[in-house]
Amino acid sequence: MNESGNEVPFLLAQNGPLQGQIWPINKEIIIGRDPLCDIIVNDRQVSRKHAKIQKQNSNGNSLADLNSKNGTLLNGEFVDGPTPLKDGDEIIVGLVQEFLFVSSDATLPLGQAPTDEQGGSQKLFIDKKARRIWIGEKELIPALSVSQYELLVYLYENQGCVVPRDEIVKAVWGEKESVGVTEQALDALVRRLRGRLNKIDPTHDYIVTIRGVGFKFENDSFN
Repeated sequence: MNESGNEVPFLLAQNGPLQGQIWPINKEIIIGRDPLCDIIVNDRQVSRKHAKIQKQNSNGNSLADLNSKNGTLLNGEFVDGPTPLKDGDEIIVGLVQEFLFVSSDATLPLGQAPTDEQGGSQKLFIDKKARRIWIGEKELIPALSVSQYELLVYLYENQGCVVPRDEIVKAVWGEKESVGVTEQALDALVRRLRGRLNKIDPTHDYIVTIRGVGFKFENDSFN
């Protein structure tokens, strides 16, 4: 949300050294290695001034490469001059840092917790399109690891149900890789995820162990 209270688009850093960080787009944004850039990616594969995002006359946003050495990718294609951005676009700068563009009409005001269908805030809410997670009004930052996120999403989608351990392993690691995953590996992953959630809300156990079976995700709404 900008100073006037309006919703604004934002960039979410995914894979790369800035993973989990978020920048609202209120004005022109320069991405590069130079300390004066708005978003600094400190990697030699990134040019000093690498790429630019700016508003267009139609209130949309565009991406342009600034004659960088390694180029800027938009959804897997190199861009040159100003190219319009749309919700869900993936931007890769210098082959090292990935961003997700989320438009202002596809997200919530920054910092505002989502509400459930009955109008009450859920204890924990996942915006899967933006890969953002809230607990109450607090956003979970920095972002979870890939395996932690996949585990949380699977439990979240099956909240209130007891989910067998073998189903969780297949959902997180995939059918082929799940063969070699031990119970200890799953327990360690659950323990790390619990630790991240408890740092924000130590009053509630979201992941309940059902001995001999699996796990249950409890996500009661606030009254």
